[in-house]
Amino acid sequence: MTASRPLRLGGLTLDMPAFQGALSGFSDLPMRRVARTFGCGYAMNEVVLDEEVLRPGKLQQQILHVEDDDHPVAGQLLGATPEKFASAAVKLVDAGYDVVDINFGCPVKKVVGRCRGGFLLSDPATALEIVSRVRDAVRPGVPVTLKMRRGMDDEPGSEDRFWEIIDGAFARGLDAVCVHGRTVVQRYVGPSRRSFLTRVKAQYPDKTIIGSGDLFTAHDVKDLLDETGVDGAWVARGAIGAPWIFAEIRHLLQHGTLPPPTSFTEQRRAIWLHLHESVKAHGLELGYRLFRSAAIKYAEAHPSAAALKAAWYDCKLTADVDVVMARFYDVDLDEGHFGPVTVRSGAGNLVAAGASVC
Repeated sequence: MTASRPLRLGGLTLDMPAFQGALSGFSDLPMRRVARTFGCGYAMNEVVLDEEVLRPGKLQQQILHVEDDDHPVAGQLLGATPEKFASAAVKLVDAGYDVVDINFGCPVKKVVGRCRGGFLLSDPATALEIVSRVRDAVRPGVPVTLKMRRGMDDEPGSEDRFWEIIDGAFARGLDAVCVHGRTVVQRYVGPSRRSFLTRVKAQYPDKTIIGSGDLFTAHDVKDLLDETGVDGAWVARGAIGAPWIFAEIRHLLQHGTLPPPTSFTEQRRAIWLHLHESVKAHGLELGYRLFRSAAIKYAEAHPSAAALKAAWYDCKLTADVDVVMARFYDVDLDEGHFGPVTVRSGAGNLVAAGASVC
């Protein structure tokens, strides 16, 4: 049994080695708040462009607004220019973010095509200049972390550049590195290579190494920690529509068994909370649109998942939410009408519509 152990990011100590990673289009304040109700201690905001952080306006105000109950929280930055990266990192910290995370892993074509995200794994000089500028700019004591993939591709030299960047990052004072076991070119196709994560941890036994990739259940997280020896697990797509994964991870790591399946009542409570928080954070129209994307993923835990997903797709107005909830959730499932609710398993391996792990 893997005992639950703390995860250290510089001077920040987390009481569980798994957390909600940055997830473009999903890991906003509403998703983080719902995840925290199910035991997620540390959560990351969705990735933002350094230019968006620096450009005055409504979007900047939204990015730089950190609620008192949303801690510890990380801001993840995407960009291509060392100077802008550093200036944006300072703004995130001044706004109240507890950690700054540097994104060298996003595989989205338009990101890579603009020399951002995963592209930087092919340009160690620029990548390490960004690391240096951010670490020097952010005040001492604030953890700076890095997200990267195992390389741009499997061509000769790609792995050498990976080691050059991770070596340089730690030499420049980074507090932790998260490694996804796929290449940038792979995107989300094929399995994440855990054997590579094992090699990374063996190379840096005294550094904080976090693993990422194909973490859709609590057992996936436990297996990752056991098999690779990494210090923590970055849970992203596996948390969409399944915030209870964090309670399951905590219980499994502490007791060696899963807790009872998430009750129908708890699922219903999570959905209503997500809707309330989404409308509160983003306004009625946008908040509802973002909520519906999450609701379609929540449906995977419902006994009538296919019918419920179809209903959410047809649900165009906030007034329709009451109809859908009454039809699918205002029944006594916890009393055995459909039997025990089985929380989704590896079926969540499909990328959610509009989602990308950056």
